[in-house]
Amino acid sequence: MGEGAGGCGSAGSAEEARVVRGCAENARLQEQRRAGLRAAREGRTLESLLEELQRVATLPLERSETLPREIYTSDAFYAWEVDEVFSKEWFCVAHVSQVPANGDFVNLDLFGDPLVVVRDKSGGVRVLSRVCPHRGMDIMPPGFGHDGHGPAERRDGGEGRGSTRLFLCPYHSWTFELDGRLKACPEMQQAEGFRRDEWGLKEFRCEVWQGFVFVNLDGKAPMTVAEQYAELGEHVSKWRIGGMEIVVEREWDIPCNWKVLTENFMESYHHAGAHAKTLQTIMPAKQTWTERERPHFIRCHLPYKPKVREEIAATEADGGQWDTFPVVAGLEGEDRHEWGLMLGHPLFTFAVTPDQVVWYRILPLGPDAVKLTTTVLVPKATREHPGFDRMLERAEQEAAAFHLEDMEVIAAVQRSLHANGYQRGRLSHLEMPIWLMQRYLAARAHGTWPGLDHPPAPGQR
Repeated sequence: MGEGAGGCGSAGSAEEARVVRGCAENARLQEQRRAGLRAAREGRTLESLLEELQRVATLPLERSETLPREIYTSDAFYAWEVDEVFSKEWFCVAHVSQVPANGDFVNLDLFGDPLVVVRDKSGGVRVLSRVCPHRGMDIMPPGFGHDGHGPAERRDGGEGRGSTRLFLCPYHSWTFELDGRLKACPEMQQAEGFRRDEWGLKEFRCEVWQGFVFVNLDGKAPMTVAEQYAELGEHVSKWRIGGMEIVVEREWDIPCNWKVLTENFMESYHHAGAHAKTLQTIMPAKQTWTERERPHFIRCHLPYKPKVREEIAATEADGGQWDTFPVVAGLEGEDRHEWGLMLGHPLFTFAVTPDQVVWYRILPLGPDAVKLTTTVLVPKATREHPGFDRMLERAEQEAAAFHLEDMEVIAAVQRSLHANGYQRGRLSHLEMPIWLMQRYLAARAHGTWPGLDHPPAPGQR
């Protein structure tokens, strides 16, 4: 992003510490309030919430409303989402640049399932359970002083990252190959009928698309990732994301429902408020727009204002670089002068910009909590640029600055969902992505996808 970002070029440690403290205080107050209201609120049944979801989803955009607060706070509704949406759909868990070499792995917990994304000895990417089939031990448990055990070595780049030759369970030293097959199990020779080839780590259905690694927990997704996101792939192919590398990676614990975070990511109405001195100065809210409804993804456009386009042209005419990184090769026209926000249902959330791709890995932890990993991806040529270190420092500052602005509002929104003064609101036309998310959840509640169970809504341009 250019220097005209209106003061968004730095996020000092004091500012970050202040926002983190504020989020923690909101979480504390939220849980205090939630505990007192949980019993009363559980009186609203899951069935009644799904009925209200269906009603709201049938409203036209001009009459659209926010959803009942229990859809963001209820344990029962969150359990429904996990069982009927997340477990049945493709979920993005990693990028191939995080596991570049054989033996590289990324650990994560997905809806209570300890998983490891690993590149095996043949160079393929797999998603395996970390639960040992012997006695149920997590083979690489977090919080035990290190995430690896035995041959595993920690690597920089985030928690649960490393490289290994084998997986070794720390409980009884059962050893597994990188493809999950059981290699060794000491003192099992007297177990009658025991066959080593029947006791490997469970493998989950996994596919790589555009460089991103997806897992389908129940193994029954009716389409491949490539089939599901075929039209989305046409939109983003120019960025060649599969060949990009993650250069910025930050983890955040946020006390909010996954929908509060995702709605905030996808709608740009809040540029006028939360980002008044940053994004609003470059991509004014009133100029943003959303494409037509599609079954499997939402796409939004955030065009630069004319003055910014003039600044870009003048800077580049003088041989300068306006963006944080060099512009991705081959981009022109509107791709050169806007951000594109993408939500691949249910939770594949990323943005394409002229010089980088921003991916948010959102891991819901319950109705009131998410673990967020914010990342920035760039082409390999950018990493080899002689000025890359300077660019990277700027990118890290900008990414943190924008996110800290968002964290303040989403933590406060979640806490207010438990307040006596909470009122359900009306949506602006600039919040069309929220309305489309409502229609997606309503469609999944009766086993289909939006635009297949009703005529798709037209785009705003």
